[in-house]
Amino acid sequence: MSCRIDRLIYQKEKSFWAKILLLPLTILSFPYRWVVQVRGLSYKIGLLNPKQLPCPVISVGNITVGGTGKTPLVMAIATELMKREIPVAILSRGYKRKKTSAPLVSDGRTVFLSQEESGDEPFLMAESLKGIPIIVGKDRFTNGQMALQRFGIRGLLLDDGYQHLQLHRDLNILLIDSRIGFGDAHLLPRGILREPLSHLRRAHLILFTKIEDPEACQSLEASLREVHPSPQIFHSHYEPVGLIGPGAEGEELHSMQGKRVLAVSGIANPNYFSSLLKKCGMKILEEMIFPDHHLYTPEDLNSIQKKVNGVDRIITTEKDMVKLMELNVRDLPIRALRIEMRIWEEERFYQKVMEVFQQKTTDE
Repeated sequence: MSCRIDRLIYQKEKSFWAKILLLPLTILSFPYRWVVQVRGLSYKIGLLNPKQLPCPVISVGNITVGGTGKTPLVMAIATELMKREIPVAILSRGYKRKKTSAPLVSDGRTVFLSQEESGDEPFLMAESLKGIPIIVGKDRFTNGQMALQRFGIRGLLLDDGYQHLQLHRDLNILLIDSRIGFGDAHLLPRGILREPLSHLRRAHLILFTKIEDPEACQSLEASLREVHPSPQIFHSHYEPVGLIGPGAEGEELHSMQGKRVLAVSGIANPNYFSSLLKKCGMKILEEMIFPDHHLYTPEDLNSIQKKVNGVDRIITTEKDMVKLMELNVRDLPIRALRIEMRIWEEERFYQKVMEVFQQKTTDE
């Protein structure tokens, strides 16, 4: 799917000609829906049964494609649990990683796999989180067993685990991007839905992310309640907190006020990244947008270098910076914007997370 079509399906309101252009994908959505519904029903009626691990399993995921903030939330939960002296490991599929026989990205001290071998998000987590093992692979049950045996953990976090029905989870946290919601409610490949909206009912907690206008979020909440009236709903936004990269030590974020920048990103929703830069007072002279999970090449670097003249900084995301650092970018004025998730009802949210561990202890 081209980058242009990929961006088109995120639009809630589509023109007549856009709908005509997407007609072939609309047709392909029907067999996709059938496969997803049969799979979900097989687990619901017991034809297939999820495997269960002897510790609390918390899944963080979404029902749409693209970045809703899953990895930042997993990192935030892992960090909070460590503060509360509850050791956990993180299990990730490792999307688009280079296949390797070793599933262990990090034991919490040493990073064993490269970005290509582990995948974008697992490598970023391994670089950022200390004391928390990161394991990748499709078989999360086996990897969970390994984590329990090797690291003495008390719980497991699934990064992007909402569709991983093969493993029982004690808490299903579903994230919804408040800006795009469910798109125009079409399934892949025509729309952005991974599953029908009725599958929202698997969620125990729902977290709206990237909130800019609380009032605009209310209509989306009302639509959600019509499908799934019972889960507790939480709200969050991203807070830019600093800059990282070669030579960024001591450089404060406020120093970027009024600076002319080239925005470079290879993420699902580049418009939101650009909006964060503008909120920080930066003047975006040009944007270079690559496909999500893009692996940068020397040719890409040459294209970036040609656009450096006239800008004060090249600004990218943390995820993109990891891959760009594999190339020779140290002589470029490049920085990554570091952001953190702020949950508005933070205390109540973590109370619900802790209840999973308290319940497991009671059951034992």
